[in-house]
Amino acid sequence: MRAEVRQVADGTYLVHGNNVNWVILKEGDAVTLVDTGYPGDRPALLESLAEVGASPEAVAAVLITHAHNDHLGSAEYLRATHGTPVYLHPAEVPHARRDFLQQATIGDVIRNAWRPGVVPWAVHVIKAGGTEQHPVTAPEPFPAADGAPLDLPGRPVPVHTPGHTDGHCVYHLPRAGIVISGDALVSGHATSRIKGPQILPDFFHHERARVVASLDVIGALDGDVLLPGHGPVHRGPVRAAAERARERAS
Repeated sequence: MRAEVRQVADGTYLVHGNNVNWVILKEGDAVTLVDTGYPGDRPALLESLAEVGASPEAVAAVLITHAHNDHLGSAEYLRATHGTPVYLHPAEVPHARRDFLQQATIGDVIRNAWRPGVVPWAVHVIKAGGTEQHPVTAPEPFPAADGAPLDLPGRPVPVHTPGHTDGHCVYHLPRAGIVISGDALVSGHATSRIKGPQILPDFFHHERARVVASLDVIGALDGDVLLPGHGPVHRGPVRAAAERARERAS
């Protein structure tokens, strides 16, 4: 399939792949890539870069919200082929190496197969390479102090939002009023009948209580555009989106 590239602000693009999103931040000829989709999304990922006038060689760094297979898919490919650094929160670095795995298991999926959409989603995951493991050989922690912007296109600020995984991060673009929220706060999912701000179904999370607590962290970020890991762009105060997701999670 082809990726659907949507420009949401100057130099900022939300890309819809196979039931998962990634973000391209472009300044001049250089780009920052936030997440990389499923392993099977690689052709679409490369096409999305070309569509915004970039190339794999132009990727200054890959930032990962969290090291699940549908976000980590081509990170090692870019690192090994083009020397692209792959940055994550320090707590997520060993997860990206696959020293351990905090991800829904086959048993979790079977126990939740009664839920609407779970079986078709699971079939899609297999087709997209979501059960494969593509660890990053040499992932790196962010090269900046906590709360400081990264010296990369878009000047993203990593914000630790644990729960979905221990080292899950969102990326704040203060100048643009944008929050790239990964799986800490989404606007839709193939296994959810809900539209709009929400957290994912419980079986996807490593620690649900921390996911809910991290909504307060997200809600404190100044912004009016949410770019989630799943679902369409959400426009409106990020604080209100976080509050809505908390209400739905109660």
